[in-house]
Amino acid sequence: MKKALITGITGQDGSYLAEFLLEKGYEIYGIVRRSSSINRERIDHLSQKPATRRRVKLAYGDLNDASSINSIIESVRPDEVYNLAAQSHVKVSFEIPEYTAEVTGLGTLRLLEAIRAAGGNTKFYQASSSELYGRSEEVPQTEKTPFRPVSPYAVAKLFAYWTAVNYRESYNIFACNGILFNHESPRRGETFVTRKITRTLARIKKGLEKELLLGNLDAKRDWGYAKDYVEAMWLMLQQKKADDFVIATGQTRTVRDFLEESFGYVGLDYKKYVKIDKRFFRPIEVNILQGDTSKARKKLGWKPRTSFRELVRLMVDADMELLEREMHGKQI
Repeated sequence: MKKALITGITGQDGSYLAEFLLEKGYEIYGIVRRSSSINRERIDHLSQKPATRRRVKLAYGDLNDASSINSIIESVRPDEVYNLAAQSHVKVSFEIPEYTAEVTGLGTLRLLEAIRAAGGNTKFYQASSSELYGRSEEVPQTEKTPFRPVSPYAVAKLFAYWTAVNYRESYNIFACNGILFNHESPRRGETFVTRKITRTLARIKKGLEKELLLGNLDAKRDWGYAKDYVEAMWLMLQQKKADDFVIATGQTRTVRDFLEESFGYVGLDYKKYVKIDKRFFRPIEVNILQGDTSKARKKLGWKPRTSFRELVRLMVDADMELLEREMHGKQI
């Protein structure tokens, strides 16, 4: 039975990846930070099912603490490591740039160094980001498009990207970068714009909120479904040779498009509820991100399965259902 270690297992991508790997017969180890408050609702169901309970194990660790990382890698000896942990909110990275650099950037270095010290036989997946391209003049973006990061988060991800490449070339470690464009789901954090929209929309529909405050409505993003994208992560580590891949849908939509699709789905006009708040603008805006997945389609045989409309409606339905449960005192 293969063993996979997932950092960020309690997050959106980590939870979907854990489910995917369990279906493939893996034994899963997840790194979680010790905290006075427990935030594991995305993976609680895995420990409740008899079929998966014994194959999911959590270990306390922190990407800021090399000793804990070294200890976990040495004891688990995983076949595959998926590094999904990060301070991943771009706007927040401007407010806490040093912490973002420590976790998102140096955290990757600590993991790769632990793998190298343990013998270097573990395959490594690094969650890179379309934010690496920043204000790129080339659209769509490919694996060869020059990076131009414009946020502390993107700069930290750039360090992590080249660290993975460096360890691959210097130490022959099987290290891959998945340059994932925006991917959403009902498990997306509530501070991210798509989930903020669907969560607030549900409350507006129920008469609990009257307005939705947002920033740049004209920003164009390549939005896909996170559950589709975790398969691409796994496929990268099943190849004979380590490489880097863009994972995206190849189509762009504006934040305004997301609003029209989501509000229209429940019979509302977003213009009556949405207000622009300068607090939600970035110091430097990234206007358009669009991925070219030709390489992933050819070499991995991967392509997205869920359309933009399906994704938006899936998220709206989930938040409407969640609100219904909350209103009836049935928290999930």
